[in-house]
This record gives sequence, C-alpha cells and structure tokens, in this order.
Amino acid sequence: MGQYLPVVALLIVGVLFGVLSFIASRLLAPRRPSVAKEAPYECGILPSREPPERFPVSFYIVAMLFIMFDIEIIFIYPFAVARQELGAFAFWEMLAFSSVFFLTFVYVIARGALDWGPIARARRLSDAVSSDRTSSSTIRRVGLEGRLDAEQAA
Repeated sequence: MGQYLPVVALLIVGVLFGVLSFIASRLLAPRRPSVAKEAPYECGILPSREPPERFPVSFYIVAMLFIMFDIEIIFIYPFAVARQELGAFAFWEMLAFSSVFFLTFVYVIARGALDWGPIARARRLSDAVSSDRTSSSTIRRVGLEGRLDAEQAA
C-alpha cells in the first residue's frame, strides 16, 4: 500500500486544488451580468436565432463503420497470433464475423453513406430541379420599385 501513497497524495492535492479554485472564483469574482456578456460569442459574428446545423446521419454511419473496423482488428489479431491453438472453430467464427461485416460495409456503400462533398451535393441538386422551372419563375427581382422601365424612359 505504501507504493500507492504518492499517487493518492497527488490525487487528493489535485482534487483539493480544483475545488478550492472553483470556490475562490465564486467568492472573489465580480458579478456584473449584462446582455452582451451573456450572449454567445462566435468569433465576432453576431449569433443567429436559427438552430445549429445538424450533422448528417451518414457521418454517424461512417463513424460506426470505423468502430466496426477496430472491433474486427481486435478480433482478428488473437486469431492470427494463435491460429494453430484455436483450430477450425475459430476459423469459421472469423469467417462468419468477417462476412457479416463485409455485407454491412457493402450495404452502407450502396446506400451512399460515403458520398460526401461537392459531387454529392451537385448530384442531389440535379435530382431536385424540375424541368418546368425558368429563370423568370425562380429569380426574384428586387430594387426595381420606383424605377422607370427602359420602354418608358425612351
């Protein structure tokens, strides 16, 4: 137990320092709240009232694929090291696990989870545009109120 005494002492000193710093800042810090101080600061940009943009679901799917790759590596490493001792049962288990993982990976790629960036955005925009749209129906002209038309000016 004596060998853990420095670790325990350092842990106690660290926790004590954190608690005392928190209490001291609460007691000694001036409190003059204002609207400007309580507003969120975003690098000098005025905050908007719109909710923040959410990450696309495909981002989380790719993150889960990354975790699945890690789990597969963790399971394959012991098999690769002790292949002789584990026998045929371990081989068939690794084959089943790898095939399930591979089919999941193929499914995610087929669903377009890895289609990101400007090419994917352009593809989505081209799918959404209908053929009956024209520039006169989609472009809003502003600032023309009170101006004379070219025909009236002549």
